[in-house]
Amino acid sequence: MSEYSHYRGAIYHCTESNGVLEPNYFVDGLMVVDNGSGSIIEVGNFNQIFSKWPNAKSSTHFKDSLIMPGFIDTHVHYPQYKVIASYGASLIDWLNKYTFIEEQKFSDEAYASKVADLFLDELIKNGTTTAMTFCTSHKQSVDIFFTAAEKLKLRMVAGKVMMDRNAPEALCDSVDASYFDSKELIEKWHNRGRMSYAVTPRFAPTSSSEQLVQAAKLLEEYSDNNGNEGVLLQTHLNENIDEIGWVKELFPDSKNYFDVYDNFNLSGPNSVFGHCIYNTDEEYKRIADSGSKVALCPRSNLFLGSGLFELDKLETFGIGTALASDVGGGDSFSMFQVMNEAYKICRLNNYNLDPVKAFYLTTLAAAKVLNMDNRIGNFEPNKEADFIVIDLKATELIKNKLETSDDINDILFNLMTLGDDRLIKEVYILGQNIYQK
Repeated sequence: MSEYSHYRGAIYHCTESNGVLEPNYFVDGLMVVDNGSGSIIEVGNFNQIFSKWPNAKSSTHFKDSLIMPGFIDTHVHYPQYKVIASYGASLIDWLNKYTFIEEQKFSDEAYASKVADLFLDELIKNGTTTAMTFCTSHKQSVDIFFTAAEKLKLRMVAGKVMMDRNAPEALCDSVDASYFDSKELIEKWHNRGRMSYAVTPRFAPTSSSEQLVQAAKLLEEYSDNNGNEGVLLQTHLNENIDEIGWVKELFPDSKNYFDVYDNFNLSGPNSVFGHCIYNTDEEYKRIADSGSKVALCPRSNLFLGSGLFELDKLETFGIGTALASDVGGGDSFSMFQVMNEAYKICRLNNYNLDPVKAFYLTTLAAAKVLNMDNRIGNFEPNKEADFIVIDLKATELIKNKLETSDDINDILFNLMTLGDDRLIKEVYILGQNIYQK
């Protein structure tokens, strides 16, 4: 047995069996982490497991805190770090007025590197330890992002945006360039350490049919990558009414928006579709049948006035779903705030998003969406020890509110409705501290 460390305090994580969520809450818990691999050996009540692991290399006791798995953000744009909170535009106008202008700056490697560092710092101090992010159409934007993430030993997913039409010329690639640039990046980065690649057509309106064929070719060529996990795919679907009308004009032979991706063989268990607000029942069924996944983006949907997703519909059809920030359409990096807005959207749809499920959608469910639940998402043995330490006295309001109950459901609900980055006291990656407030 290699050396190990103890982390003691209140501990919460969620497990799942046959679709049933099981909250695991230890008021006085102990996490034992293998120092060599950075993986979890065991988590449980301190009094029950301490005697099994008495000779820790180091012991840390967190008081007035809650230890939880790091958050997983399944849809976010690192180049939009400076676009966050841009005033007054619906989706398409917002892209043209702010996003496409900002993304052109990423031809400058120094600028891209600066933003990558700022973006990762913001994720970390908000307790997000894994994210699936869009880069720009510039190949170097991916190299720069992965290089920055690798230095921090983060588990990250990213991809070069494929975009050959309906965008500024400076951002458009070509069918061949997008394929060969993506292929080179996959060969360099996919399954290198903790990095994973996502084939990334921005959305159907900005890719020609020929480019979508090449995106599918990449998915097929790297479906298992010599026995390792295959590449993922990330894109957008049914976010905005005007967008859907545009797709109908551009792809008149398709039955609906999802049918565009499906017809080009871009659906499947490795594919993650952002937003999915206006799915028809036919689309819900086909998403489910194909095994495709969905990333819901409540803050972005509200900020841009796009609409309200239907979580209950996704659950009815059995579609793998997680929550996401969608910065910079989303106006906060905090997954607490993402859960807060998701709860409100669900209430508007006469559905209660209970706190156990909300935190599940930002941890284990998100790991499942990224096909990484064998590695991250909760504290089961042998998973990677990416965890956050939440300060239960971070604000006077939270401190006093939590004094009224020690029930984990109440604690989680108060954290997700009243919390933000001030709650994040410390962040650990593979059992090593990388952030302290």
